Amino acid sequence: MNYYENPKKNDFISLTSRPTIQAKDLQQIITNIYSEIELRGDLAIKDFTKKYDGFSLESFIVGKSIIDEAYAQIDITLKNAILKAYNNIEVFHKAQAAENLKVEIEDGIELSQKSVGIERVGIYIPGGTAPLLSTILMLAIPARIAGCKQIVLCSPPTFDGGIHPSILATAKICGIKEIYSIGGAQAIAALSVGTETIPKVMKVFGPGNQYVTAAKEYALNYGVAMDLPAGPSELLVFADKTAIPAFVAADLLSQAEHGIDSQVILVCVEKAIAKQVEKELQNQVQDLPRKEIAKACLINSRSILFKTIDDAFEFINEYAPEHLIIASENAEEYVDKIVNAGSVFLGNYCPESAGDYASGTNHTLPTSGWAKSFSGVNLDAFTKKITFQSISKKGLKSLAKTITSIAREEQLEAHARAIDIRFKTE
Repeated sequence: MNYYENPKKNDFISLTSRPTIQAKDLQQIITNIYSEIELRGDLAIKDFTKKYDGFSLESFIVGKSIIDEAYAQIDITLKNAILKAYNNIEVFHKAQAAENLKVEIEDGIELSQKSVGIERVGIYIPGGTAPLLSTILMLAIPARIAGCKQIVLCSPPTFDGGIHPSILATAKICGIKEIYSIGGAQAIAALSVGTETIPKVMKVFGPGNQYVTAAKEYALNYGVAMDLPAGPSELLVFADKTAIPAFVAADLLSQAEHGIDSQVILVCVEKAIAKQVEKELQNQVQDLPRKEIAKACLINSRSILFKTIDDAFEFINEYAPEHLIIASENAEEYVDKIVNAGSVFLGNYCPESAGDYASGTNHTLPTSGWAKSFSGVNLDAFTKKITFQSISKKGLKSLAKTITSIAREEQLEAHARAIDIRFKTE
């Protein structure tokens, strides 16, 4: 990790920058993918699958027999782990459901609001260097609780031209029946445009690389919403003098192994802690199966020492991490200092891995500083709010002057007359 000591505020811009893999003409590539799929549908998807994933598929539909076979393959230990994680995620997301709102503003004016599940949603599950089955739980469970009528899953072909069995098994546990072996930007485009086989959805969810993120942003041109900007994974750990260096290093490596474009940041106010964590990193990384990926990530990562805790949290809030660990015996004391973060983990025994898999919170979170303005995925992400109003003649009469005065000031005479006509004979 690159080490920095007592940086000035004008250094924050460079220190909060994320690593990027430069893609030549990224926007042109995404535009072309959308145009081809819009023009040629399924044939274009097959061509892109061959070009980008290396598989020539007769069909990208994953049939029920293949899903059932995958479910039968996974061992009982993994199955039980998925079911326990499912339960925790379900409990937490059910608790997020808000009762329908009804308010009487004044006599004769009653307003209400209800939540309605988005009818058709698409969920994208990365499969590049690892089968991210946990992301299915994070997206399918709240979608089901919200009442989404159709959930369509896409994941890249990586397993003999098909989807990894653990992804299919988890999808079955979540009750997902529409599954397609399509990856990358072409999957997002297919869900956004719709083809002979793939249904057009109303909102797309799921993390991915910069191609996937760019494709999700481009989906807006087709009237399809996106969850949030979710790019390469990132973690920031704040470690005070009560932190346990071995734990901190393990947490940093847990995100470093995601990919070479991931980023981990250590923020300290004690030089001794920073040095001990660095030593632990060097030791622990050697034993990782994905150590080359983790080492490449650490090249783009930082260890930063600040003079004061307030300075440290000023930087943390400017960075706005996807994941934030407060490695301290007194973690609760720092909660009020946190303004920008996707998900926060409090204490020496609260690793980010818990939130990734089984504690119950959602791990689909804003990256690249978007935690300043975006929330992580939650139940509300799968719903829309519809407002209703019921106004009696008496109620409208009490509002009439207010409405007509503002309408005429805005030079919208027809708005005002829609009120006047109702009382013209009085």
